Amino acid sequence: TDGESHVPSTGKEYGLVDGKREGNYSAIHEAMGDGAFAGFQVFTHVVLGWPLYLMGLASTGRLANDGTFLGEGEIIDHFRPSSKMFPAKISAKIMLSTITTVATLGLLLKLSMDHGFLTVFLWYTAPYMWSNFWLVTYTWLQHTDPSVPQYGPDEWTWVKGALSTIDRPYGIFCFFHHKIGSTHVAHHLFHEMPFYRADEATAAIKAFLEPKGLYNYDPTPWYKAMWRIANTCHYVDDFNGIQYFKSFNDVPLSTGKNKAE
Repeated sequence: TDGESHVPSTGKEYGLVDGKREGNYSAIHEAMGDGAFAGFQVFTHVVLGWPLYLMGLASTGRLANDGTFLGEGEIIDHFRPSSKMFPAKISAKIMLSTITTVATLGLLLKLSMDHGFLTVFLWYTAPYMWSNFWLVTYTWLQHTDPSVPQYGPDEWTWVKGALSTIDRPYGIFCFFHHKIGSTHVAHHLFHEMPFYRADEATAAIKAFLEPKGLYNYDPTPWYKAMWRIANTCHYVDDFNGIQYFKSFNDVPLSTGKNKAE
């Protein structure tokens, strides 16, 4: 809840300067159009997002593990023992994790050469991508919505951060995935609580927080919510204060033409 993943970028970082498109994602959006860019958002999140995040290239935090801001161009990845994402005391564990990751990739390559790439794809890559899809989808939809505030360091507290999430219905997948998306507010507040009591905890939390306007729930089916978020949650104005997501769809085109034209 203090901003390790799915940390929004600012409009300036995405090429918006004084409300004008100067490049980066803002230019990509203009070239693609609203709908195609939303599809691009979904693809990059559920297919490329997880490995890019692990490499420190997308959606990572702005703070090192000691609470200091990262330097210009500095990244925090999950593979280097010296990565500022982790305290120095676990650097040996990070090294071991990286070695085993590389060894696993080597084994997959050997299996592909011995038994065929299609075989490895069907038995490993496809199931991995399906798991990857749900991992990223849940994390994305749990923390991203036009109604969810983003707190800068001057406004953030643990309670504010814990409440900066949203419960959603995921249909039959609530059963298969132990309701991790429909009881996520409870998880933020009590992360060590066993999942099998999450329904009871959520009911109690809702009864306490909802009258105060602090319980966030969206009944929209998850796939419709995903498309809406892909269209509306692109950037924030700044990383200070209290920010809410804004959309490139609402930014005038650099050509000066209306989208209807």
